[in-house]
Amino acid sequence: MSHLLSFGHGYSARALARLLLPQGWAITGTTRSADKTDALKAEGVTSLIWPGDDITPALDTATHLLISAGPTEDGDPVLNELRGSITERAGQFKWVGYLSTTGVYGDHGGAWVDENTPLSPSTERGHRRAGAEAAWRAIPDLPLHIFRLAGIYGPGRGPFAKVRAGKARRVIKPGQVFSRIHVDDIAQILAASIAQPNSDAVYNVCDDDPAPPEDVIAHAADLLGLPLPPAVDYDTAEMTPMAQSFYAENKRVRNDRIKNELGVTLKYPSYRDGLSALLADE
Repeated sequence: MSHLLSFGHGYSARALARLLLPQGWAITGTTRSADKTDALKAEGVTSLIWPGDDITPALDTATHLLISAGPTEDGDPVLNELRGSITERAGQFKWVGYLSTTGVYGDHGGAWVDENTPLSPSTERGHRRAGAEAAWRAIPDLPLHIFRLAGIYGPGRGPFAKVRAGKARRVIKPGQVFSRIHVDDIAQILAASIAQPNSDAVYNVCDDDPAPPEDVIAHAADLLGLPLPPAVDYDTAEMTPMAQSFYAENKRVRNDRIKNELGVTLKYPSYRDGLSALLADE
């Protein structure tokens, strides 16, 4: 039986699990919160509190690893605890996936980047991810696949709630664009890679339509039949540190490799497709 051990079994990993479980996979997912264990069990996932529970039995039987847990200032949390155990078992795994971010490319002034673009992160978050990528790559004989994810949206993660609540703003920064990806497309890309492993591969995971963030908010309001949210100049907008880190970088991300190598056809090639689907699902 194929057994996926998923470190940091969150939003994207749960979407992948929904594809693999009907195929007969066993999935073990780690979480730091005991409050989440019942929900994971209800989805058919064996849950572990980690750090805390003994991870060795799951490591011993895992055929595939997925790492979603983000790095901290101390480095990658999985490798900090389990580098030796994973290194010893490198030949046991058929596929190892590491979920990174397109933030490792840094700022390119709106120009296009692809998987061959040199890494030049400009934010602390990007630097940490680039360091974690390198740390995983340093393990000999590990069948590692790196997925650089754009901004994630999907059920429960979209602009509709803020627009409905009247809290949405259109932050205007001339020339700024973001790339995005629907969580269901993340899941199908990961599943396609698992089905045809290519060790040391790197994939950009994004849709076909990098777009200004204010356009997305405006389209969400239009779909809801609500007034256009107010425009706010970037220089005067109050934002969280996470939001500021997104606006600090401006680039368009190419996704040709997921199509050419993995044969993926995106379910939601544009935010317009994705938002319409989210609203229909509601």
